[in-house]
Amino acid sequence: MNFKSMTAVAALMLTLPGVSLADPDDDTLIINGETEIVTKAPLPAHMEDANMDQIMSGWHFRSDETQALEMDDFDNPGMIFVDAGLEQWNTVEGSKGNSCASCHEDPSSMKGVRAVYPKWDEKAGEVQTLAMQINDCREANMGAEPYKYDSGPMVNMEALITLQSRGMPVNVAIDGPAADAWAKGKEMYYTRYGQLELSCANCHEDNYGNMIRADHLSQGQINGFPTYRLKNAKLNTVHGRFKGCIRDTRAHTFNPGSEEFVALELYVASRGNGLSVEGPSVRN
Repeated sequence: MNFKSMTAVAALMLTLPGVSLADPDDDTLIINGETEIVTKAPLPAHMEDANMDQIMSGWHFRSDETQALEMDDFDNPGMIFVDAGLEQWNTVEGSKGNSCASCHEDPSSMKGVRAVYPKWDEKAGEVQTLAMQINDCREANMGAEPYKYDSGPMVNMEALITLQSRGMPVNVAIDGPAADAWAKGKEMYYTRYGQLELSCANCHEDNYGNMIRADHLSQGQINGFPTYRLKNAKLNTVHGRFKGCIRDTRAHTFNPGSEEFVALELYVASRGNGLSVEGPSVRN
């Protein structure tokens, strides 16, 4: 580790006392006794220079009690929000008299969608996240108002759609017209922010497995999002987590749905290529 990295880690230790070493476990995640989730995988080809040997789901860095909540949908508190998303799916809104079901019928028609987002949208001429696509559908096909990017209704719908791809491998494309956004996201991942001068990589690449207070630092994989956090007792979005992370470096953060966070989501999602879609997951 170079001097700047050591300085950043020292700042993190001073700010969040109680850092100690710990290791992720080697347990197996099987949901409802039938769906085995790939939680460890080889590094994607584009991560050959990363400071890690394999990619791992954040599930491996949680306590046994927290892990158990995700292993059964009856116990998973995130499933309450999936139920709310299903109600939204079937609700007619907007000037065109449509619901999501009017075009897509059952939510199972969304199988495979979450595994490839964010992705380049040729018609829009930009990389779109799942949330952006949901709002495009609402406006174009329902004549309905878009959801606020980081709102409860949006995360409910993301959770419902994500569930349909549970167990499928994340396979986010980073080439072609998406390459520029991916490169921007990578640059952000390694950029130091805030008074603490910390980057995403300082925590989730250089120091994953270490403990801060009573919690592990994971690799920061997002294959489990939306994520129910015991800390705030709600389902959390990827951009909401990005916002909190940058804020915790004591920096002025970006807004959910911003160009910066879209690029960062594309890059971070691609770091999990090969892991299973896991959401809605449960974390501390």
